Amino acid sequence: MKQQFDAILTGSDSDVDGIVNQINFDGFSSAYEFKSIDNSLHLVIAKDDDGKWVRLAGTEPYLGSWVDELVQQII
Repeated sequence: MKQQFDAILTGSDSDVDGIVNQINFDGFSSAYEFKSIDNSLHLVIAKDDDGKWVRLAGTEPYLGSWVDELVQQII
């Protein structure tokens, strides 16, 4: 999996460009943090104990599809 890369998430009005970094977060050693270029969106995801990708933190409002979109760009 990638350590740092550019990513795009689909917003309600337009695409959101950002940078993703692999981080340690709240006990998760392989979490991923998306920060939009314009600082309007922040999202942290990681795999839970069952191997499912989940949102750990981020800005509101939040679109549920963002986790899946980001995972597709990570792997």
